[in-house]
Amino acid sequence: MSSHQHEQALQERIGYQFTDIAVLRRALTHGSFGDGRPVADNERMEFLGDRILGLIVADYLFEASIDAAEGQMARQLNTLVCKEACAKAAIAAGVGEALYLSKAEEKNGGRQKASILGDACEALLAALYLDGGMIEAQRFFKQFWAEQLANISGTTKDPKSSLQEWALANQYGLPIYTQVGRVGPDHRPEFQVSVELQQWSVTAKGNSKQHAETAAAEAMLEQVVKKT
Repeated sequence: MSSHQHEQALQERIGYQFTDIAVLRRALTHGSFGDGRPVADNERMEFLGDRILGLIVADYLFEASIDAAEGQMARQLNTLVCKEACAKAAIAAGVGEALYLSKAEEKNGGRQKASILGDACEALLAALYLDGGMIEAQRFFKQFWAEQLANISGTTKDPKSSLQEWALANQYGLPIYTQVGRVGPDHRPEFQVSVELQQWSVTAKGNSKQHAETAAAEAMLEQVVKKT
């Protein structure tokens, strides 16, 4: 199949025909496609799509999880917007087949790389938003995140595990926990722990070091959600 045939096949799979096909083409164009020459790749659209996805997921969780606490919704949001989740949605939609890649990247398995697929999926969300509006972007999300949405209600991982998984999935490295203080008598201590993750740092308290670390991780999750 030609590249244009792959584009058409993708539009049929997602159930949307683009008015401006150039918007779709840019969303599918990886930075390697120019083989070193300047190319209108999908990085800017990925940036927009990432923010659109965050809004769609936050709105979905707000409406679907009436009794959920903010911390629980934050953990669920992190699970649904990470690169792994986006890559799964891209695979479900068959995005890889329609990507514009350099020959070298294609030989290296670029059509199956989670990082490339995740970025392209976010860019495609942006393309749908730009060409068809938020309703089309939301419809794509509900269709191709369906399996993940079916499992999200069971997201009960503790904040430390959720933070670590999110950090590794987004290539931020491991969170670093440090006890920065302890006050109170031995029978009723209060621990103060900080957690650092690249440019982010938060501090929390607890009646044990473990509880303080958990509180710090939960606070970090909420801070990360708001800033990324």
